Amino acid sequence: MSQETSQTTASPQRLTGQCLCGKVGLISTSGTLHAEACHCGMCRKWSGGPYLAVAAGTEVSFNGEEHITRFSSSEWGERGFCKHCGSHLFYFLKPTGQYIVPAGLLDQESQLVMDQQIFIDKKPAFYAFSNDTENLTEAEVFAKFSS
Repeated sequence: MSQETSQTTASPQRLTGQCLCGKVGLISTSGTLHAEACHCGMCRKWSGGPYLAVAAGTEVSFNGEEHITRFSSSEWGERGFCKHCGSHLFYFLKPTGQYIVPAGLLDQESQLVMDQQIFIDKKPAFYAFSNDTENLTEAEVFAKFSS
């Protein structure tokens, strides 16, 4: 990765996006341009494949919040989607208040750099990404984020 790209993706970024029908929009002032793939079973069941996502941080606001349905998928996570078009809007980490949003939802999609895959040991054999990424197993993810 070039130094310019590294600097661009490291500082907090303003992220914007909206769902498929346009009833829900999001604005983050604490996001990154780092994309990751999550291969855990819940994300694959929710999205139909790996969850390609971006950390939007904690400073996230939504336009059309009344159109959001939230599903508590675990004791530490909540998933949000548009109740009209079904677009996935976020994965919310309850302990930290951090939002992780689908990469395809963002207006900045063309600027993203995929640099990490998590739950790599849960990835099915039928697909693989060619990107050079940091790969974390389930145990490594929990160890990294439990502190």
